[in-house]
Amino acid sequence: MFTNIVLIVLIIIVAIAIVYYVIKNKKEATVEAKVELDNKTYTLDMMKEFVKRRLDEITKINLYDIGLSEEELKRRKNKKYELKKALKGCTYGDVNDKKYVKELIYDLLAKEYNVNETNISKAIPFDIPSLLTPQDKFDILLFMYKKEFGYEALTEFIKKYDLARLKYISGETKPCYVITPEEISEIYEKENPILSFDEKLQVVVQRIYQHYKGYSSIDEIRDMNIDGVSGGVSGLPESFLSQVAQTDGDYLTQIMDNKVPRACDSIWIFFQGKSIRLAFLSFNTESELKRVCQNIYKYNNPGQLSDTNGYKINEMKDGSRVVVVRPSMSETWAFFVRKFDVKRATLEQLIRFKGKEETIELLKFLVKGARIIALTGEQGCGKTTMLMGMIENIYETMNIRVQETAFELHLRKIYPTRNILSFRETDTVSGQEGLDLQKKTDGSVNIIGEVATDPVAAWMIQAAQVASKFTLFTHHAKTFPNLVMALRNSLLKTGIFNDEKTAEEQVVGVLNFNIHLVKDFRGRRYIERITECIPVEDKNDYTFDYRKEKTLEGKLEKFMDNATTFFTKMTNREVYRYVNVLEFHEDEYVLTNKISDANIKEMRNNMDEADAEAFDKFIERNWGKSKTKKTK
Repeated sequence: MFTNIVLIVLIIIVAIAIVYYVIKNKKEATVEAKVELDNKTYTLDMMKEFVKRRLDEITKINLYDIGLSEEELKRRKNKKYELKKALKGCTYGDVNDKKYVKELIYDLLAKEYNVNETNISKAIPFDIPSLLTPQDKFDILLFMYKKEFGYEALTEFIKKYDLARLKYISGETKPCYVITPEEISEIYEKENPILSFDEKLQVVVQRIYQHYKGYSSIDEIRDMNIDGVSGGVSGLPESFLSQVAQTDGDYLTQIMDNKVPRACDSIWIFFQGKSIRLAFLSFNTESELKRVCQNIYKYNNPGQLSDTNGYKINEMKDGSRVVVVRPSMSETWAFFVRKFDVKRATLEQLIRFKGKEETIELLKFLVKGARIIALTGEQGCGKTTMLMGMIENIYETMNIRVQETAFELHLRKIYPTRNILSFRETDTVSGQEGLDLQKKTDGSVNIIGEVATDPVAAWMIQAAQVASKFTLFTHHAKTFPNLVMALRNSLLKTGIFNDEKTAEEQVVGVLNFNIHLVKDFRGRRYIERITECIPVEDKNDYTFDYRKEKTLEGKLEKFMDNATTFFTKMTNREVYRYVNVLEFHEDEYVLTNKISDANIKEMRNNMDEADAEAFDKFIERNWGKSKTKKTK
């Protein structure tokens, strides 16, 4: 009997132990499953999918099926319309629409997805710096700087740590402009930013937004007040990888290990005249670079970017110029965004070296004197910005007409009360037609954003002769003779003239001054020279001395003298000469040759009394008294 009781007790104890062990294992498995679920639930990818699904539901819901009151229905319809508009506008570079969408994403994550202080670190490990990627660190740093400096954040960040300097990096034998992941990590360690939960969530929201509706890794950078940003312009194209795989397995391994940058790892900024590679940022995949290229140019429906039409030039909502190219026209997908800071486009802010006071005065007098001026220089040297600064000095009584490939000057934003109208080329209206139209719009001053084609160059010469008071334009010529030659060749190519000398005479008869800008190796931008074009008059120096000769030999000799003069004029005659009025020497602007009397006289005639008097003093101060006087 006792034995049976003992056995029963043992069996009960074993059963309890088994049940306890099973329950314990189930609890541990449940906890592990919950942890794994949390880890997956609060990743950036999962949160992005949730946001996409919820916003899709909000914009597509049929409000008439949910029995709302009339007032509530109207309110919800307005909210739905506003969201749709913002979702479309934020892809065009509209910062207000972007802010609206981000605020909505913030609310969705905080109120519906239950993101809190604990699980937010599953998305970005804010509390463990060693686990943060260089992009995470940069996003956090830029967010903190943006809170203090707004859209000057990136400029302040780069200046504070002198990141825009030439440096050597491993594997390179020559210095380059690059910001490395190591530099970002060092700066993050120095700054050691401490974020509140609200700030952490804002960083997460920005990361989700940029991969959903934004421009990926360049989204916040594009909004900053810098000169521009580009992508897909370095690294190995995808098409190259398949070729490498067949020939060099080791090299392919290096590429896959991210030791060799790919095209999708290419992000560059244009900062104060320097092209700087952001080695710590990447689009990560070719498809993400492609997505950015396909969205960034879409403002105002410029047409489809396709294999047959492999490029698009357009503007963004904030006035930035964007150029996008794609295969097979280019070897990779690539984009170029150029920004023009209209607030800083004044001569006082653009011209900074010693001697700037006299240089600024000279430029103002050239514009007020209604001189036809060509601004020349390489890409990125500041021609368009300088043009903006000069336009400020055009008399307000003059109507301004602008012709551009894409809207860049945005003069009406700077001068909203002035009579200004800009035209641009479209798929159906050429630049030539736009320029022809300007003749019928009461314009006093023609401004041509870029003389890039032969028809536009030819029209510019014609318009400068008869259609307007004066003309300002930009060109890519390197020297003054190159400028004259390029414009002359355009007149010949368009068939307006057949004789080189005649065409050249037309050009130099129109062109008054050339302002040549330079961007040097250190990224400094300055005026290298201001050149005056002086047409050479063709004097009638033939003689009739043959009449005085008595012999045939004497008459023939005098005739040959005239023939020699004729052929010299036809072959080697000098149509123009040019002199530099201002030059840049040893970091200083120096006034050199005096402006010709003919130009001084015409400039005075186009100025009001006060400016004419100031101009006289300027001439006397720098070159002595002038013999010419202002004609009434």
